[in-house]
Amino acid sequence: MAEALPYVPGLAGVPAARTSVCLIDGEVGKLEYRGYPIEVLAEHCTYEEVAYLLIFGALPTKTQLDAFSAELVAERGLKFRIVDVLKTLPESGHPMDALTAAVATMGMFYPGDHVADPDFRRLSAIRLIAKVPTIVAAWDRIRRGDDPIKPSTELGHAANFLYMLDGNEPGPVASRVFDVALTLHAEHSMNASTFTARVVGSTLTDPYAVVASAVGALSGPLHGGANERVLEMLSKLDDPSAASVRRWAEDRLARKEKIMGFGHRVYRVKDPRATILQGLAQELFDQKGSTPIYAVAGELERQMSELVGDKGIYPNVDYYSGIVYQKLGIPTDLFTPVFAIARVAGWLAHLLEQLEDNRIYRPSQVWVGEADRAFVPLSDRG
Repeated sequence: MAEALPYVPGLAGVPAARTSVCLIDGEVGKLEYRGYPIEVLAEHCTYEEVAYLLIFGALPTKTQLDAFSAELVAERGLKFRIVDVLKTLPESGHPMDALTAAVATMGMFYPGDHVADPDFRRLSAIRLIAKVPTIVAAWDRIRRGDDPIKPSTELGHAANFLYMLDGNEPGPVASRVFDVALTLHAEHSMNASTFTARVVGSTLTDPYAVVASAVGALSGPLHGGANERVLEMLSKLDDPSAASVRRWAEDRLARKEKIMGFGHRVYRVKDPRATILQGLAQELFDQKGSTPIYAVAGELERQMSELVGDKGIYPNVDYYSGIVYQKLGIPTDLFTPVFAIARVAGWLAHLLEQLEDNRIYRPSQVWVGEADRAFVPLSDRG
């Protein structure tokens, strides 16, 4: 038997692809999409520009962006039979399961050869980026007994989603804050859902199955949904005083319990996305009024910096994103679907890159079971 290769749990640190989509240096807090720092993209670009960058590899010209945005607007609507599928799902079901079902269903309505046909690949990417927000908003309405709100043809990508939730056109601050939040979540290298997308894509299945599988991976509690648990955790800390928060943090750390929103598999400093989101939260609170939970979050960050900062444990993107989404009026169980709304562009960028020089994923394994066991007939088994 050949000598076994070393086993690496979770493939941690094992290169699984060659990519030009996303660069991360966790030691210094660097995050770049296609070579552009996330801070620059968040300040100067819309989500539509960032999605174009991820999919096509370069920032668009004004003409290209206008054409791309128009295509997204034209593809926002859902076929009524996809809406019918959503209506058949149990109202108590999780929105991520509804999203998985609807995206998988899209593959039956939009067949084509994405492997050999570049036009179909482009159209599939546009359809998915455009329709995922509509699916999420439609499901939220349907489960509450309301009709879905038709997408606007006048609003940008971020503002349109907020509009489809309740029919109220968001103001410029809310629209811009949500737009930046989508940009911050659009891509993050070889995480679990992106790896899933590349593995499934390597089989040459259609883009809708690829994105549905990535949504399924994102729905797991170890990947998406952490911002929900951050809010739940912070809501239990009703005393924002330094002494009270420090006692709580010290107690959790002493019992080796995880403090949600802190620490990251990659970053050894504060997640750059968390820094930007913290600023966005302040913008929202300046306009709409602050909330006690934000004061608690700020104090907990200060105490954690003193307690475990030297161990490289700092806030990650989930720490402030839920606070921002809550202030925008987004239901808590839509936080992870919002993650998918943003990340679909990154998943598709990796799928397209995978198809450029595809080889199906087929990792090895480390055998730990018995071998060459003697068979015992059923009549002789005790």
